Amino acid sequence: MQPVSLTRLYMLRIVYLIIAVGLGLVIWPGVIHHEQPWSVAQGFVNCMLAAFGLLCALGIRYPLQMLPVLLWELTWKTIWLLVVALPAWRAGPLDQAMMENLFAVGIVVIIPIAMPWGYLIEKYLKQPSDRWSRSVSN
Repeated sequence: MQPVSLTRLYMLRIVYLIIAVGLGLVIWPGVIHHEQPWSVAQGFVNCMLAAFGLLCALGIRYPLQMLPVLLWELTWKTIWLLVVALPAWRAGPLDQAMMENLFAVGIVVIIPIAMPWGYLIEKYLKQPSDRWSRSVSN
C-alpha cells in the first residue's frame, strides 16, 4: 500500500480542525450550559454533534485512523442532500430553515477533496476482512 502523502494528511487535519472548532463553538456551549431541558430529538442531535466534534479533534492527531468518522459524515450528508434537499428543491422555493440546513450540510464538499481515496480503497475495500470465527488459518 502506498503511503499517504504528508500534504494529504495535512488536508485531512484541516478538515478535522474545521469540524472540531466549528462544533466546539456552536454545539459545546449549549451542551455545557443549557438552561432548559432539550427535547428528545434536540438532545440526540446535540449530543451526537458534540461526540462527532470530539472524534474530529482526535482526527487531528490520527487522521487516517479516524477516516471512518469522515466517511460517516460524508455518507449521511450525501443521503440527506439526495432524499431531503433535492426533493424539496424540486418542489419549489426552499424556505429559510431548509436554506440554512442546505448551507450547513453543503460544507461536506471539503471532505471528498481531502479524502485519500487510494488509501481508503486499499484499506477498506481490498484489504482482507477480519476473521469471522475462532479458527485461524495459516
